[in-house]
Amino acid sequence: MATRLGLGLPQNNHYEIGRDVPDVARAAEEMGYESLWVYERALFPTATSQGLYDIEGLPWPDSYRGVAEPLVTLTLAAAATHRARLGTSVLVAPLHVPFQLARALASLDAAAGGRVVAGLGTGWSLDEYAASAVRPFGERGKALDEVIDVCRAVWGPDPVSYEGTLTRISSSVVAPKPARPIPILLAASNRTARRRLVDKADGWLPLAMGADQVAAQWSELQDLAAERGRATPLRAVLRVNATYSAKAYDGPERSPFQGNVDQIVEDLAAYTEIGLDEILVDVQSSTRDAEELKDVAAELMTTARAAGV
Repeated sequence: MATRLGLGLPQNNHYEIGRDVPDVARAAEEMGYESLWVYERALFPTATSQGLYDIEGLPWPDSYRGVAEPLVTLTLAAAATHRARLGTSVLVAPLHVPFQLARALASLDAAAGGRVVAGLGTGWSLDEYAASAVRPFGERGKALDEVIDVCRAVWGPDPVSYEGTLTRISSSVVAPKPARPIPILLAASNRTARRRLVDKADGWLPLAMGADQVAAQWSELQDLAAERGRATPLRAVLRVNATYSAKAYDGPERSPFQGNVDQIVEDLAAYTEIGLDEILVDVQSSTRDAEELKDVAAELMTTARAAGV
């Protein structure tokens, strides 16, 4: 059975969001992509000592210079589509007021007919935390815990009550409700985060950091789930950030998912035996405009299916 494929929507600042997001979303659904995804980058600091992903000396990519707000982007995609799931990969949960985020996701899911997938993480940018976080960076895990708990409460039956550090909901009717329980996926990358995932979430959003590494972490997660007595199976959506070029890359030390469509699909194929539910491919940072993005997405789908991906 072929792996389900998802596509990253055009959020970066060289796209015309109001025009390109519905256009790409509609076309991707028609091509057979089963899900459409957004990510969150709140700002681009012009002077920072912190490298990308908190790796010293690693510069932030220019594609981060103005990324459209993720839930606004997904709302545009929802209005243009009928079947594709609508996912966040990922929302930086501590940058959001928990109650407001829960309501926004519920409203979007109700409007879209039950298609939202809430991918959440804690983030890494100190500048983003300084600008908008609801709790200090050192408390980001606790902030994510409360976001998850508030979402579960708000999405559940009325009356809703909740007592937390940031959020206090007296017995209240909170509507609209999601069309169905919204899956929560986490970008868990350490032991503590994986325990949170097993205990509180529905699945995993790993980065494509190497097929062997992903396979080993997926096995560890499933062992942890069994150890902690989890009854429901975990789902997993692989996040792939590809660097597309029209011609095959033939330079030294090709990076994973760098090159033309054939090379990207060759790299994807290495992950198909792991047992993941879905692969999300994002090529928006290396395509010139929405027309090229659609062309590459179509070629990716055709080539991947021909290769058994």
